[in-house]
Amino acid sequence: MTALRPLYSLLLYLLIPAVIARLLWRSRRAPAYRRRWAERFGFIAPLPVQDAVWVHAVSVGETVAAAPLIHWLLARGEEVLVTTTTPTGSERVRALFGARVQHVYCPYDLPGAVRRFLRRARPKLALIMETELWPNLFHACAHAKVPVIVANARMSARSARGYGRVAALTRAALADVSLVAAQTEADAARLRELGARAVRVTGNIKFDMHLPASLLEEAAVLRRAWGEDRLVWVAASTHAGEDAQVLDAFAQVRRALPECLLVLVPRHPERFDEVALLCRQRGYAVARRGEQPLCDARAAVFLIDVMGELPLFYAAGDVAFVGGSLVPTGGHNVLEPAALGKPVVVGPHTFNFLDITRQLIAAGAALRVADAAQLAEAVLRYLADAELRDGAGREGRALVEQNRGALARLQTLLEDYLAP
Repeated sequence: MTALRPLYSLLLYLLIPAVIARLLWRSRRAPAYRRRWAERFGFIAPLPVQDAVWVHAVSVGETVAAAPLIHWLLARGEEVLVTTTTPTGSERVRALFGARVQHVYCPYDLPGAVRRFLRRARPKLALIMETELWPNLFHACAHAKVPVIVANARMSARSARGYGRVAALTRAALADVSLVAAQTEADAARLRELGARAVRVTGNIKFDMHLPASLLEEAAVLRRAWGEDRLVWVAASTHAGEDAQVLDAFAQVRRALPECLLVLVPRHPERFDEVALLCRQRGYAVARRGEQPLCDARAAVFLIDVMGELPLFYAAGDVAFVGGSLVPTGGHNVLEPAALGKPVVVGPHTFNFLDITRQLIAAGAALRVADAAQLAEAVLRYLADAELRDGAGREGRALVEQNRGALARLQTLLEDYLAP
């Protein structure tokens, strides 16, 4: 056991008041952060079924990415426990799976909390989505003989530098991991350098997304309501500091294309009212999905204030800006619009999806911009040229199709751990 882990645990215990304060602060806008605190400290009711496969997905994006894997586990007859960290992730689990899975919040990485959680949950396997390295949680799993698999793992150069600052602690955490299924060779190399031992490159399961057959029909209904000849720009997963830049760009787009509709999708529900006010302050007529499901031709901005429908709006739009990229958040999933044949625009900060974004840009399926002015220019370029728009969409869809198969490779690796 590294000597750093007790110090790390002590620091976490000392930070509990700050953690509680942060939950209270976030609950001002999102009241769900005020609920279910006991779960975050491992106080969960004993689960009705033991030996479940435990899948941890931090929030909405990870939950959606894990959905095909969870469906496969359920089809095998496995009991599945899904944990998340955020209320929006929790809501997505319930919307996707209902009572077919067990669901609680993941405990904080405190020794007592993770031991309580494991005693009551008693999973037979832990699947941690993306890259969440928790020293106490992994150590407790190893002690309880629960194999830990980090699935769809990514490790950016930036993240690797951060973990490298506590190299001994990171190495000890990775020593308790049975298998790492990495997205790319670069991710695998960084993880091995940090101390991961059993590393396999399986690809990114986000390429294996399942889009329901009814999606295009629903999108067509939306387009008829908006006006089939009306050009539509979808600005998705926007963060604080980004909506204003999108609206600045939209003003330039509207000068050239006065009838253009902006479908604006803020990332976090607690910001819906704030973004609606910002749009109205800019002088735009705003329709909100929660109040007016189809919108109409009078609105300039259609604000999506519901969760879980983003693929529908990508399908109904003409060009997609994927947020979290004009601000240093690291970007969000660019594959959804690409899979639906839509040209993609991103900002400079895409380190969460660096390899995928580079592939899309190289294929001619996406453009990278630096600021609001370039964003307006890129959106106008796509909206004004149907041939360019369609060509970019075809290239993006082809790239997604070429890279499918990661889910099957991951499933093959999991068979050894799921066998009776």
